Amino acid sequence: MQHPILVTAIRAARKAGDIINRSFDRVNEISITSKAHNDFVTDVDQRAEAAIVEIIRRAYPEHGILAEEGSRISDKDFEWIIDPLDGTTNFIHGMPQVGVSIAVRHFDRLEHAVVYDPVHNELFTASRGSGAHLNDRRLRIAQRKDLDGALLGTGFPFRDFFHLDTYLATLKAFMLKTAGVRRPGSAALDLAYVAAGRYDGFWEFNLKPWDLAAGALLVQEAGGVATDFKGDQGYLQNGNIVAGNLRIHAQMLHIISQEINQPQSAR
Repeated sequence: MQHPILVTAIRAARKAGDIINRSFDRVNEISITSKAHNDFVTDVDQRAEAAIVEIIRRAYPEHGILAEEGSRISDKDFEWIIDPLDGTTNFIHGMPQVGVSIAVRHFDRLEHAVVYDPVHNELFTASRGSGAHLNDRRLRIAQRKDLDGALLGTGFPFRDFFHLDTYLATLKAFMLKTAGVRRPGSAALDLAYVAAGRYDGFWEFNLKPWDLAAGALLVQEAGGVATDFKGDQGYLQNGNIVAGNLRIHAQMLHIISQEINQPQSAR
């Protein structure tokens, strides 16, 4: 039986997904503004977030909220971490790779997660200690033992290019050691794909909590490992994440650490 908090998160994600789907073929009619360089928001993001927040507030009025488009309610015990439309740039261009991401943190520990792909009707869910699921199917992370032949997911820097050279060095290293690297444009779905075994691993720099909170718990509950680049649980604070099964994660972490510590003059 699903936890009541997870049931509420699913209801909220599906409501947001309905809003996204109704607008997907009418992108020319939506309002688009720029929050920063290459960082866009639409009225669909805002309406989806409002719908999510309304459902949460009705069920758990005392809980805190941290959402991408500005909804903020402080609470020291429970916090809902929300991205109402992960992959806004994809959405604006009609690319069918978008997701709704909702995670619930109790004090400092992620407890529940939903990543919903409304275009393909794929609902990824997890509760701590209860495993991860795609619709009604239990998820298990890929069991590949080596980077040779692995398929990795990533995200390119697009807002802040401070880490660009280091990121490109890691990209080159992984391209030389794997079967390929993919960048669809939604970190939440990328991490869900790691949990589902579609990717063997994932890494990205400088994300926001709402980009990765739900996906990280999905990976962990599917039997994988998600950490920051130091191997710690600081990814919600520093935005850097690497995920995979135990062996792939260790190999990826080793390569990333090498490239981060490499002097610029040696590249």
